[in-house]
Amino acid sequence: MLRRAAAAASIAIATMLGAGARADEILVGAHMPLTGSLARSGQAFDEGMRVAIQMFNARSEKHKIRLQVIDDESTPAKAVSAVEKLVSDGAVAVIGGYGSNIIGPASDASNRLNTTYITAGAVSDELTARGLKTFFRINNNAGYQRGIGTLLETLKPTSVSILASTKEAPALLAKGLQKDLTAKGVKVTVHEFDPAITDFKPIINKVKLQDRSDILMMSAYENDYVGIIRAAKVLKPPVKLVVGAWSLATPKMYAEFPDLMNNVVGTSFLPFPVEMKDEEGKRFAEVYKKTYNKEIEYLSTLSFVETTILAEAIARAADAGTLKSGGLPDAMRKTDRETLLGPVQFDATGDNPRFSVAMGQHRAGKVVLVSPAAAATGEIVFPGLPW
Repeated sequence: MLRRAAAAASIAIATMLGAGARADEILVGAHMPLTGSLARSGQAFDEGMRVAIQMFNARSEKHKIRLQVIDDESTPAKAVSAVEKLVSDGAVAVIGGYGSNIIGPASDASNRLNTTYITAGAVSDELTARGLKTFFRINNNAGYQRGIGTLLETLKPTSVSILASTKEAPALLAKGLQKDLTAKGVKVTVHEFDPAITDFKPIINKVKLQDRSDILMMSAYENDYVGIIRAAKVLKPPVKLVVGAWSLATPKMYAEFPDLMNNVVGTSFLPFPVEMKDEEGKRFAEVYKKTYNKEIEYLSTLSFVETTILAEAIARAADAGTLKSGGLPDAMRKTDRETLLGPVQFDATGDNPRFSVAMGQHRAGKVVLVSPAAAATGEIVFPGLPW
């Protein structure tokens, strides 16, 4: 039912965006995981992206953007096909979906087609090491690692168990955290698992009987979080806190799994309910609420920011007369902007070295920012467990 409602809302917005089409309308493409294992993230990304385009078109008199979205079904092959279709249809840029293993081949395809590609859903270091001139992203592994590391350092654990998916980004994050925590004298045990696993009880049993760690850290994705916490709730290892990475501290996760999320901590940028202080944020929250009848969240905000940055760069390139002659990457590199997620400025690799992240804790349907101290909206519950 929720998926049908989201699809209906997307169609309604697409209709509005297409109404009154002008000859100088600019096509932007996007591939999103609207179905499949990453659909929760994809739908939030899709919503933030569409509101960003709606707001850009409302304030821009010279340039209007038309959005074309293809469901990549949470698979790399479908994402590559989507990029090829979007570029053949005339898209001047592609907004990527979610997951480094999907973004990698999709952005390779975009680069081969000399088309600008931007993402907020892939953090692997290898993506910016390729030297692609058309690839951009607003977030990265270093920012997530700093955010999680800052929290864990504050809690001063003696031991941490990290359950890490062998997928590219989770494995990279786990490796970085293990190195940093070990250097600080923390005992770290990493349990790698195949993304296809569905029963986490054997791993949790090792955490319970062998590791006996202070903190259970999950470097994984949404379905993994659910399986891990569900197994931990049954076996009850003697940890004091459950921490995860991206796509965890979101109202959607609590709404779907209220029995598993309370006191769990994940990366975030905003508390929930959201409190916006600047005019852009307030307007985003207002339009989003009007369109989808719910509050904005962390993933939709990520997508809103990346899409707004792309739209503004497209306008700059169009004004300079270089949009159709390969000038969009240069216009992207002129980005130097404060956003709802902090400053964004791209380096030569297309990365945003100024990216940083906070940590949010689920509290009975709310998300309280608990780290770093400068961003905190409340004190962390520690020890604090969902069982």
